[in-house]
Amino acid sequence: MKKTAPGKILYIALLAVTLFVSGNAIGQYDKQQFFYRGRQFLIEGKYVQAIENFNILSQLDTTLYESYFFRGIAKYNLGDFLGAQIDFDRTLTINPLYTPAYHYRAITLSRTGKYDLALKDLEEAVDLRPGYTGLYFSRGVTYFLSQQFEKAVEDFNRFIRYEPKVTDAYLNRGASYLFLGDTTKALNDYQTAISLNRFEPEGYIRRSRIYVLQNEIEKALQDLDQAIKLDSLNAFAYFNRALVRYNAKDIMGALGDLERVLREDPGNSLTLYNRALIRSQIGDYNNALEDYDRVLSINPNNVLAYYNRATLFVQLGRYRDAMDDYSQAINLYPDFANAYINRSYVKNQLGQFNSAKSDYEIAQKKIRDYKSRVGDTTLAHTLADTTRKFDRLLALDADFAKRDFNNELLQYRDVDIRLKPLFKFRAAPEAKLLMALENRFDSPEMEQFKRSLPVPVELTTSQPEISQKTIDEMRRLTEAKLKEKTEGRALFTKALIEAGSKQFNTALDCYNRAIGLEPDETFYYINRGALQSEMIDFISSIESNVQVLTLDNSSATRAKVQDQATRSYDYTPAIHDMKKAAALSPGFPYIYYNLGNLYCMSSDIPESIVQYTKAIELYPGFGEAYYNRGLVLIYLRDKEKGCIDLSKAGELGVKEAYPVISKYCVKEQQ
Repeated sequence: MKKTAPGKILYIALLAVTLFVSGNAIGQYDKQQFFYRGRQFLIEGKYVQAIENFNILSQLDTTLYESYFFRGIAKYNLGDFLGAQIDFDRTLTINPLYTPAYHYRAITLSRTGKYDLALKDLEEAVDLRPGYTGLYFSRGVTYFLSQQFEKAVEDFNRFIRYEPKVTDAYLNRGASYLFLGDTTKALNDYQTAISLNRFEPEGYIRRSRIYVLQNEIEKALQDLDQAIKLDSLNAFAYFNRALVRYNAKDIMGALGDLERVLREDPGNSLTLYNRALIRSQIGDYNNALEDYDRVLSINPNNVLAYYNRATLFVQLGRYRDAMDDYSQAINLYPDFANAYINRSYVKNQLGQFNSAKSDYEIAQKKIRDYKSRVGDTTLAHTLADTTRKFDRLLALDADFAKRDFNNELLQYRDVDIRLKPLFKFRAAPEAKLLMALENRFDSPEMEQFKRSLPVPVELTTSQPEISQKTIDEMRRLTEAKLKEKTEGRALFTKALIEAGSKQFNTALDCYNRAIGLEPDETFYYINRGALQSEMIDFISSIESNVQVLTLDNSSATRAKVQDQATRSYDYTPAIHDMKKAAALSPGFPYIYYNLGNLYCMSSDIPESIVQYTKAIELYPGFGEAYYNRGLVLIYLRDKEKGCIDLSKAGELGVKEAYPVISKYCVKEQQ
């Protein structure tokens, strides 16, 4: 098992890079403007804005490797590690001798668990620039994460030789010594770290664990008290103090600390598990069961939670529930002898005597096998060992503990993520001006259509803010056109105004009449199809049904379409309209995007991917299409491709992509 990474070990720092531009003076000025503005946004932590500026810079000059490098840094800080890696790759394609790109690509690869590749990049960087001490720090971290603790110590030694005042170097070297079993050197490093920075709580937390190993409980508690004094919101410190207090028989104090952790982080499964154990011990059975339920909803493969919940069921006389949980524990770990023994007892209580005898015999055989092979270190901790106490509080080196305190990247919370909505024409307060260098699809056909309407409109996924006064004026203009002559454009305009006010039936009638007059007008079908979908969504919302893509991170990333209502909805008419539009204007990408959404909502997931892909082929800058395709790919468990799509969406200005990336595209350190 790979160990939890030490805290605060990965840094992204801005480098003093000089931007060289060619061309005329105006071009130079433009590039410099976007470059320095992008870097300033990086310094301020405004990473999305930084990406927007480096996007423009890369459009102005595709050979400028610094724009990709700094955009990679921005993506990294947003948790978009795949996107960052792609940008660092591009940097090195343009300039294969650029050391910082090797360095930061290595850091990124390390964060995604690709330690061998990270080490290769770091070796390359060291060869190019052996005097850059930061490389030894990063390589030491990577060696640590890949469990090469002796090599980690060597690199931290090199770094400390040149940089003897960096606190984190001692913390990381101390952690390496601890995994090598040298508690004396680990303690010395932690004490050095504290002496260098007495206001950093991490040193006190680390040292407290050494004191616990040395059975100096009071010293451990003093250190943890100090860490909490320095940072009253430090959940890690409260968790560790809970363990120490529990071992010191301060049960209620331990319980209070665990509850403080859950106040800051309600979804921390390790803390919930430990609180369940304490609650069981003090007789608070109902709340203990509730905690176990929450643990298993977060991590359905937690064998110890099933085992201990079953034991609690036995105490409550709920034998059938207990048997179900023991059976689940056995299904997950067939060698779990204790579970067989306990299930045997439960079966006896239920009168299943033959089956109980069989379970007992299986357990005895597994125990004999265990004892005969106990010399094999690979089996030293097998669950066949009946001498182990499975009702003890778990510390941070437990199998599933790393998922809860890993650089604060908690990925075990259910999140409902909506697809970006359909594109359709909506009334707008005024015609939108095109900005220079704005990434948008060029459609003379659409622009001509918009100019032919009596009121300004825009093709969008959201409802523009329009005052009631403006809406009334639009209605007046539209009605005047209709009185002059009943024609398609005026009916279309009236339809989209009424649709904006949720007058769906009136709007649909107007669209029908407009299509009757002009059956070959592409944009009529787009809006009527979108309206029919919107009517379905409106009905479903009334029935408490929300069409969302639900990404459920438990032991593995899972996804499902959440549909709380029993009624199903037919998107066929909307799909038919979009197909008609595609037949009339096969080069218009928004039609295929809309089809992608409609097929997704119709549960034809593979076809939705086909349609999003068509949209992207026609319009490579289609951020919303990348975003939705990325969500669907993750739904299909093609996580790597999905995360690349989300990264591209974020790069193209879809800001909602980055929270999704940070939750579902960051691989846990194993």
